[in-house]
Amino acid sequence: MPTFTAMPTDIVTAYRNGAKDAHGNPPERHVSNGAGNPCRHCLKDIPEGAEMLILAHKPFEGTHPYAEVGPLFLCADACAQGGGQALPDILTTSPDYLLKGYSADDRIVYGTGAIVRPSDMSVYLQTTFENPQIAYVHARSARNNCYQLRIDRDA
Repeated sequence: MPTFTAMPTDIVTAYRNGAKDAHGNPPERHVSNGAGNPCRHCLKDIPEGAEMLILAHKPFEGTHPYAEVGPLFLCADACAQGGGQALPDILTTSPDYLLKGYSADDRIVYGTGAIVRPSDMSVYLQTTFENPQIAYVHARSARNNCYQLRIDRDA
């Protein structure tokens, strides 16, 4: 089973404390409408009425052509980091997701990008991780390209 990896707690804590996002702006504070606001730390939808942060995030070190930046949501208050080997809640609330395999040097491995339904994710991941060139997979919104989480191959 692959491992679904949420944003690291130290990065999330920094954003909650006002750290600048990938574009140099402080995170915006909003109130969740209860649907379509998945937190990238607990990997669950932020409940209706709860405060949330919206910010631009780059899930890569440094800058290079494949270091995509995109918007995402975080619970404004502390939440437990999600992740593990079970399909997280935030990968079950949309009809499909954009999945892409990356090499160890953070480059997209062409031919791995696909729009995948939650019910087909295990087959996609098994097939993709058979390629030794793949170090990890990113899941993004198929509609808005928002980063969801990282998926690592079996240890």
